[in-house]
Amino acid sequence: MLRLVLAVSLDGRLAPPQGGAAQLGGVGDRQVLEEALAWADGCLIGAETLRRHGSTCLIRAPHLLAQRAASGRGHQPVAVVVSRSNDISQDLHFWQQPLQRWLLTPKRSPLAQAFDRRLDLDSWSVALAGLADQGLERLVVLGGAALAASLLAEGWIDELQLTICPQLLGGPHAWVPLEAAVHSGEWCLQEHRQLAGEELLLRYRRILINGAGG
Repeated sequence: MLRLVLAVSLDGRLAPPQGGAAQLGGVGDRQVLEEALAWADGCLIGAETLRRHGSTCLIRAPHLLAQRAASGRGHQPVAVVVSRSNDISQDLHFWQQPLQRWLLTPKRSPLAQAFDRRLDLDSWSVALAGLADQGLERLVVLGGAALAASLLAEGWIDELQLTICPQLLGGPHAWVPLEAAVHSGEWCLQEHRQLAGEELLLRYRRILINGAGG
């Protein structure tokens, strides 16, 4: 199962008009993000998102860490970096974070030596099956927009977890790129929750019609 987890503005933007990190999401968003990470076996992170932020999100809440330990899982889900260029600086804080780092890439590269494991990205069907075979069945997708659009286009996203933040950003950086061709389908509301800081959590699950989808 793949759950896309994003904080977006009221007008559906991930970043300000000039680009870069928008720093969306406050205390409430952090809480539900950590809950999603605690649920997950691994998280998919686009290389460009990693380059911009320099690190990935970690679970910090003691009760969530205790839940994972009680279930025999590691403190943090595996960070699976999706990269087609294999251009990731070794100076990022990401390399010091206490977690397993896997690389999902369509070609071999010296960069793979810096990761705990490398898997092929020839197609999403093969890549996701390979991750499942390695025990990563529940995945959180942390962005960016290009990665999300690629998975949505083929119908691989099963759940959407959106934190709506009380800001208007404008500009072209929507959470689904305007040019993206996403897989058609319907979504059923699973959860809605008012969060701190006037934020709103919406979680939807995709309705499968006649066995369609990933």
